[in-house]
Amino acid sequence: MSSYILPLAMAAIVVYGIWRKVDVFAALTAGALKGLAVCRGIFPTVLVMLTLMAMLRASGAIDGLSRLLSPVLTPLGIPPDCLPLALLRPFSGSGALSLGSDVMKTAGPDSLSGRMAAVMLGASETSVYTLAVYGGYLGLKDTRYALLAALISDATAFIAAGIAVRLLL
Repeated sequence: MSSYILPLAMAAIVVYGIWRKVDVFAALTAGALKGLAVCRGIFPTVLVMLTLMAMLRASGAIDGLSRLLSPVLTPLGIPPDCLPLALLRPFSGSGALSLGSDVMKTAGPDSLSGRMAAVMLGASETSVYTLAVYGGYLGLKDTRYALLAALISDATAFIAAGIAVRLLL
């Protein structure tokens, strides 16, 4: 049944458009043109963010910052092997997913670190990335309060993940 949902939805949209006497093809091409304009607007920001994340990971800066913060975050319930994930998640979803996969391969999915990585990935968002992309597209100049709120919410999510996994383990 699930393999029929998308084709049926598309057919329903076309039938509805014809019933409402809308030029469906013209509406589709106009929507595609608007989508390309959005892509053109956010592409430079996405390219810079992805390049920065790749440079930080390759340089070892994420690992160095993890070692520096380890004495502070370990008492809060965040294992040292999950610290790079917590640092990278606000900036890069795919990078954080890669780090989470590495944690699960190394420590195992049923380990404290594996469960912590899974909860961290599910409880947090790529908030800095989202703010940079959409703020850049909209031309927002002053995002300092939104950035502060995003970083506080991510830190809260990571600490809550540490508490929740330790309570439920």
